[in-house]
Amino acid sequence: MDNVRDVSEAVAVVTDIHANLTALEAALDRIEAMGIERVFCGGDLVGYGPHPNEVCALIQARAIPTIYGNYDYAIARDEQDCGCAYVTAHERELGEQSVAWTLAHADRQSKDFMRGLPFDARFRVGEVHVHLVHGSPRKVNEYLFEDKPATLYERLAAAERDPVLVFGHTHKPWVHSYGGVLFVNCGSVGKPKDGDPRGGFAVLAAGATGVDVTIERFAYDAVAVAAAVREAGLPPEFADKLVAAA
Repeated sequence: MDNVRDVSEAVAVVTDIHANLTALEAALDRIEAMGIERVFCGGDLVGYGPHPNEVCALIQARAIPTIYGNYDYAIARDEQDCGCAYVTAHERELGEQSVAWTLAHADRQSKDFMRGLPFDARFRVGEVHVHLVHGSPRKVNEYLFEDKPATLYERLAAAERDPVLVFGHTHKPWVHSYGGVLFVNCGSVGKPKDGDPRGGFAVLAAGATGVDVTIERFAYDAVAVAAAVREAGLPPEFADKLVAAA
């Protein structure tokens, strides 16, 4: 897909919002306060959180260029499997409850919006070309963790035509260069898993030698969102993890 968009000297990339409207609003407020005019979204708008329709509506209203995450792909097509990886049977049970709740509460407008999203996007930061995917360029639900072997990233770099690859899905931010490609995991706006309850997003800015990357963290009212998760009838563990971010 050759959907390259010309952009300004600084770009923010949000991903893994997971129906956390309050976190998304806080992220967009921070981006605006930083003077960044262009925002891209790396998907997973829904799942786990209480406001799938409101998140989709806000992304649409702001006309934020967005790709689909594995959760978006499944919910848009009324599929029961979100393509998530589970370590234990209990985690799988919780995941199935999340999918069932989201299928029941995401409205047709939201599902139609997510169904129309592309797999990836390309844009420029200054003169540098950037490739945005959700999981990896190979699969929407591939987990690219920081501690995976360097050989994996060198193989991905060899197949990548752009010098910067931006992604999410793991909810754990990291930045590293392999094989001449800068890998940028944005973390998660609405469901961080790195022990820091603050939301996060990536900022890419044109630098003297290419692209400079920072992971911005922001506070939001996670306690209020946790209460909304419980009130919505979602598993209470989802609420607890928002506050602890463990």
